[in-house]
Amino acid sequence: MINLSKGSKINLQKEKPGIERIAVGLGWDVNEGSSQYPFDLDASVFITNAEGKLIEDEYFVFYNNKMSPDGAVVHTGDNRTGAGEGDDETINIDLSKLNPAAAQIVFAITIDDAKKRAQDFGMVPNAFAHIYNRDTNELFVEYNLSGNFAGADAVLIGRFWKGPAGWEFEALDNAYTDGLAGLVEFYQ
Repeated sequence: MINLSKGSKINLQKEKPGIERIAVGLGWDVNEGSSQYPFDLDASVFITNAEGKLIEDEYFVFYNNKMSPDGAVVHTGDNRTGAGEGDDETINIDLSKLNPAAAQIVFAITIDDAKKRAQDFGMVPNAFAHIYNRDTNELFVEYNLSGNFAGADAVLIGRFWKGPAGWEFEALDNAYTDGLAGLVEFYQ
């Protein structure tokens, strides 16, 4: 298994030749008692073209749009509490079905109603991404966010991008304060 740190990259074809069916598990834990409200974190995916913009609005995959139009990216459902061990939300990807215009697949975690509930990622000490081979369930990449994101309500955790040598994964650690709406506006 490969452990990544911020800015690290792996080439899928080099590390896992021929892999096309991938699962990305995103997870988090919250500081108990840090808010009077329950936390609801959400995983989202932006499938963009070479200019870094959504191919079409329907290529924004999240709890209310669980599948991209090409069927290549599928959100398996919203975990409204994040309770329990392991991945909280999973995104399944089939690279063989991906729209040819796709240049990157960006993964975000956001806090629902963060401003109203006075919540931020400073209250979320453990956020991570796991990448699996969907055919074998083998975990081959693990990435734990390293930053303290007090004040942030959205974090880009990582991205697949199509490089000259095939699909690569890059570990990100980018925090934002405009929530999911701000990310959607940026990628449109």
